[in-house]
Amino acid sequence: MEASTGLVAGSHNPNEVVIILGHEEPKPSNLKNLDGQVCEICGDEVGLTVDGDLFVACHECGFPVCRPCYEYERREGTQLCPQCKTRYRRLKGSPRVEGDEDEEDIDDIEHEFNIEGEQNKHKHLAEAMLHGKMSYGRGPHDDGNAQCPPVEAGVRSQPVNGEFPISSYGQREQMMPPSLHKRVHPDPISEHGSEGWEEKNEGGWKKRMDDWKLQQGNLGPDDINDPDMAAIDEARQPLSRKVPIAPSKINPYRMLIVVRLVVMAFLLQYRILNPVHDAIGLWLTSIICEIWFTLSWILDQFPKWFPIDRETHLDRLSLRYEREGEPNMLSPVDIFVTTVDPMKEPPLVTANTALSILAMDYPVDKISCYVHDDGASMLTFESLSETAEFARKWVPFCKKFSIEPRAPEMYFTLKIDYLQDKVQPTFVKERRAMKREYEEFKVRINALVAKASTVPPEGWIMQDGTPWPGNNTKDRPGMIQVFLGHSGDLDAEGNELPHLVYVSRERRPAFQHHQKAGAMNALVRVSGVLTNAPFMLNLDCDHYVNNSKAVREAMCFLMDPKIGTKVCFVQFPQRFDGIDRHDRYANKNTVFFDINMKGLDGIQGPVYVGTGCIFRRKALYGYEPPKGRKRPKMGSCDCCPCFGHRKKIPKYSKHGANGEAANLQGTDDDKELLKSQINFEKFGQSAILATSTLMDQGGVPPSSSPATLLKEAIHVISCGYEDKTEWGTELGWIYGSITEDILTGFKMHCRGWRSIYCMPKRPAFKGSAPINLSDRLSQVLRWAHGSVEIFLSHHCPVWYGYKAGKLRWLQRFAYVHTTIYPFTSLPLIAYCTLPAICLLTDKFIMPPISTFASLFFIGLFISMFATSILESRWSGVGIEEWWRNEQFSIIGGVSAHLFAVVLGLLKILAKVDTDFTVTSKAAHDEEFGDLYTFKWTTLLIPPTTILIINLVGIVAGITDAINNGNQAIGLLLGKLFFSFWVIAHLYPFLKGLMGRQNRTPTIVVIWSILLASIFSLLWVKIDPFVLKTGGPNTKQCGNNC
Repeated sequence: MEASTGLVAGSHNPNEVVIILGHEEPKPSNLKNLDGQVCEICGDEVGLTVDGDLFVACHECGFPVCRPCYEYERREGTQLCPQCKTRYRRLKGSPRVEGDEDEEDIDDIEHEFNIEGEQNKHKHLAEAMLHGKMSYGRGPHDDGNAQCPPVEAGVRSQPVNGEFPISSYGQREQMMPPSLHKRVHPDPISEHGSEGWEEKNEGGWKKRMDDWKLQQGNLGPDDINDPDMAAIDEARQPLSRKVPIAPSKINPYRMLIVVRLVVMAFLLQYRILNPVHDAIGLWLTSIICEIWFTLSWILDQFPKWFPIDRETHLDRLSLRYEREGEPNMLSPVDIFVTTVDPMKEPPLVTANTALSILAMDYPVDKISCYVHDDGASMLTFESLSETAEFARKWVPFCKKFSIEPRAPEMYFTLKIDYLQDKVQPTFVKERRAMKREYEEFKVRINALVAKASTVPPEGWIMQDGTPWPGNNTKDRPGMIQVFLGHSGDLDAEGNELPHLVYVSRERRPAFQHHQKAGAMNALVRVSGVLTNAPFMLNLDCDHYVNNSKAVREAMCFLMDPKIGTKVCFVQFPQRFDGIDRHDRYANKNTVFFDINMKGLDGIQGPVYVGTGCIFRRKALYGYEPPKGRKRPKMGSCDCCPCFGHRKKIPKYSKHGANGEAANLQGTDDDKELLKSQINFEKFGQSAILATSTLMDQGGVPPSSSPATLLKEAIHVISCGYEDKTEWGTELGWIYGSITEDILTGFKMHCRGWRSIYCMPKRPAFKGSAPINLSDRLSQVLRWAHGSVEIFLSHHCPVWYGYKAGKLRWLQRFAYVHTTIYPFTSLPLIAYCTLPAICLLTDKFIMPPISTFASLFFIGLFISMFATSILESRWSGVGIEEWWRNEQFSIIGGVSAHLFAVVLGLLKILAKVDTDFTVTSKAAHDEEFGDLYTFKWTTLLIPPTTILIINLVGIVAGITDAINNGNQAIGLLLGKLFFSFWVIAHLYPFLKGLMGRQNRTPTIVVIWSILLASIFSLLWVKIDPFVLKTGGPNTKQCGNNC
């Protein structure tokens, strides 16, 4: 595929296609993962433990080592795992060695004090075991012509995949002769003093061992200081590791959660058993609300039970996959950027995102950027053309001086010392020249925007006189334009540039297009035909690459041979620019991204949040994760009186739950068998796309010409391509909700995949957030509406996915809470109104409480604040951020969430669909200027009404207390506390209403006062929740009638 001189447009009619020239995409070879339970030191079988389980020497990384090698390393060696360098712990059945005194968790009396006996028993193995490094070799009886992977000291001629050296990743069968796994140390049955032992002790076996070590580069003290051997050892280490939260931080937090749960249980019991008889309606309403809040808290809290951090090792990634003098083995990545309306999503914003992608710190031949324009705007098309030209200068400048961030708008407006760490004498001069080039680029983009403000009557005309195919945005063909490719597309310094492709799918009035989810699936298919990278990164048009090494961070998980094969996506946290210092409307959402997501990462992985996520293409194609061998698990321990038995481990299966291939990483014969069992019709009527789904390492079919690929790419984005396929149901982004991100990630987790949460020190991506109150509520309404749609569909996590049994319970809790949280708006509105009702009616939701009962209330409030403090302690989230999140959860709960529930029910019951507009991402000249802009929306009415009702209630309650004297002061304080609690949570909303001039718009005041007055008057007149009594009050008159 190469940059074309013309636009390729076409539709579902095969005759409406224009073909341009191109060249074939280079295809990386298929590097297969090798698996086996043999000792990586001596080649013997790993064997079983004394309990019959698979022997595992290192429980940190699971590096396969047999028991003799493990015991020798503990007794005579460094006592460290060859791979992760963690000290070996004493396992059951093994003797103690020096340094084991602090390991008291193994109850093994039989071998507790038998150190000397065990040493004498295995003395004949002392000089025979391999020491130190992980290596392979041949036994003394190997055929001299047998091949084995040579590793010579000082020479790095084999790529390292984390398991063993490989000479050529295309010839695995020739590299693994049967002799590879023969033992290289004496047979353990040879006793000291026997004939075999004497023969070997005379020097024969020792000489052979020395020759073998020399061949492997493992002999002599010089190899310790050999930089090449150190690099090989470093490359074999894991690319990432879990960093558990310190026990001193997480254990008190867990204990407090349990204490809070117990306190809530006792409090609910007390509330239920002590009704308020003279206000039974108020009491019953409060009880229902409190039970719902308790269940919602449990669903939200317990998925945060196992929070973890992670760290990556980018140096090891480079050592393993980017060896000097060898082909780069990093996996290709297709990057998707989506945009719809250039008026709300300015072309300059999209251009900055594309430029930051093209300038990433990643091999240029491994990057392909696809920009999908779902509005088919000629403005976006021409802006992308200008972007491609500016990229020829911007990309080499970024890579030459290693600047961050690589979005020019953010870089040139950044208020930092840009000379820090810069040593090149020409940097200042070139930076000034580049800033001038960027300003000229901005002027050209602004000219295009000004030109697009007035649409000509005859429609837009391209430069060659051809009418723009997207003049009718609702009835248009599909379009593809390759702006940058690898053939002849060089930057200003003569280096290659990544791909940059413009895509606009076909739209016809008679077809359903599924909004963003349909656009993403179109990008998956067109990229599968043109480049077919095994991994895909999706970004919103306003989320630029803030960390040029972000993709490398993700590859430390996705390309790790230990954990990578079962990872479906790596999610990065969302970070934002342009938010006011106090974050009035909780736009940063740090409680979710820094607390909830960390907790999910310790279970089955974070949820997919729509942007900043790198997917495994195979997972989006509906395949299940590979099923490797698992260690036997015990149903119960034999020492217990339950006389439990061990569970029978099911045999390895190559098929998924739907009877299709779940793992395509077996032998060639297995692959041929699996290919015949895959239903290719689910991918649609494209042979090239169906073939590309079988290419694990990416690349396009070798027999396809560039013209054929482009014609096929037009075909797969046609509006009728998805008919009679599984796109949107089992493949790609899942349809059925406007929050397609949550639904898509949920389906992957139900198939057994896990996800990873990656939080590099420098944020990977940054975007813009709507800081205006109305826009923020509209955004929350869209998210909540999508959650309601999922809850009311057959994908509801309450009952979906039980048959496969691959979704963990705490992960299901999190998904259930994600879909039911909008329904909390109903009890929340009732609970926020109760304080005002109590003040107006002189009633209360609780009877007079005793001193003992008051301890439950005090304990609940203390546990609430203590939980938040400890949560902030292990997560790093500040108390102010936590309080802002609490405030906006109430603001959104009584406004946007309520409307989301109503709209969701209308869609299900009355088939009334709702169209949501794109959130505006336009920049403002004045900093935080949009924060004070008022935009009318009906979402403002419910919280304003609640505010006014509570203020009226406070005035009425204080007036009544003054009239009745000091007897009502105690009860009044309790009512005022709850009412002020509601107002404190709605305070940011009140400031948003006032605006900069502290003036609330008239329409909001009129509506809110009207509703509050009608409600208050009716309440005083009717008193629906107060028990009606007749006759005089005997307590007042003293007469017993």
